[in-house]
Amino acid sequence: MPEKFSKWVACWGNATSITDRKEATYAKDLTLRYPIRACFSGSKLRFHFSNLTGTDSVQISEAYVAKSAQSLDAAQSSATSANTQAYSPRAITFGGKTSATIPAGEEILSDEIPFDVTAGETFDVSLYFANFTQMNAGTAITGPLSGGKYSYGNFAKSATLPDDLTRKTNWIYFLNTIDIFTEEKNFALVCFGDSITAQDWPDYLTLRCAREGFNNVAIIRRAVSGTRILREYSCITYAAYGLKGATRFPIEMNVAGARTVIVQHGINDIIHPVGVEVNKFRPWSDMPTADDLINGVRSLYITHARKLGLKIYSGTLLPIYGWRTYNENRDIIRTAFNEWLRTAPDFDGCVDFDKAVRGHDDPKAFAAGFDSGDHLHPSAKAYEAMAECVPEELLK
Repeated sequence: MPEKFSKWVACWGNATSITDRKEATYAKDLTLRYPIRACFSGSKLRFHFSNLTGTDSVQISEAYVAKSAQSLDAAQSSATSANTQAYSPRAITFGGKTSATIPAGEEILSDEIPFDVTAGETFDVSLYFANFTQMNAGTAITGPLSGGKYSYGNFAKSATLPDDLTRKTNWIYFLNTIDIFTEEKNFALVCFGDSITAQDWPDYLTLRCAREGFNNVAIIRRAVSGTRILREYSCITYAAYGLKGATRFPIEMNVAGARTVIVQHGINDIIHPVGVEVNKFRPWSDMPTADDLINGVRSLYITHARKLGLKIYSGTLLPIYGWRTYNENRDIIRTAFNEWLRTAPDFDGCVDFDKAVRGHDDPKAFAAGFDSGDHLHPSAKAYEAMAECVPEELLK
């Protein structure tokens, strides 16, 4: 019988950026655990770890993958046998070794780990850092499928983490992408952007795919809150806003099995500049024209996507009426850029997020119930609407 599984496809992924610069930038004797929902069945996993934005090397003391306790409980409840399935962590290795060093500014790939996965299961990736570790490479994400936990101490092999030493986190440190050895028909769809994409709609798109039977696509998120197409910050206040598009895009499109990328990016270029009299790091000279944004997307994103053989879909920018730096000129730029995103033949198509969430009577603003309250980020209901408006052709 021929091998059922034949190729590597990314089944989970995030960007890696500069973490928010707080008073404490180092950790010691720390366990990180991230639950991962398997969208595909497969026979092997491999793990990408990134210290892209770190200035010190990072040592992973131990790393494990295991079926989550919840998945084991579900399997047990449906099994005819009364035998209890044990939590069985499998070591993630690097050249046969159970620890690894990620040099500053670099990314590493684990060995291929034999690990049978069934679509719909959840598995845990647990990392332990024994020594002082610079926590400078990571990304904050949210959504119903996103987030993890950290514990003080080494609990990387434990089925459950101790309540008194554990807290939830939405920061994903070092773990960048997970590939699964799976069926030929499976593929990845990349969602590239800023905080709008770092928040919930990619998770809702994953849930939509599961609900509607689009079982051959993985939604891979490459998003950093605050990031811009044309500029990046060089101060610790805004360091977490990350690398600019010219730097990010070629790195983040390294996605096994990717066919298509949706780009929803550019609103921060428009809303950030306020003048040095207000904020010395946000001069008016940073304010782009619509043509600046268009030329940036053409030269940075479309050109590179075509080199990789990827289809590229534009994603329109959402309403900003009421945001604290809103003015008519900013909205004129947004509207002109959106018109190009909708109509430019450079793209394979457009995902009109703006149309999906804007008001019918006042298209400058969010529809009723679709504003999170800050007049920039959507509500959970609006994120669901964004996921629903992605064309089926991208998911089949």
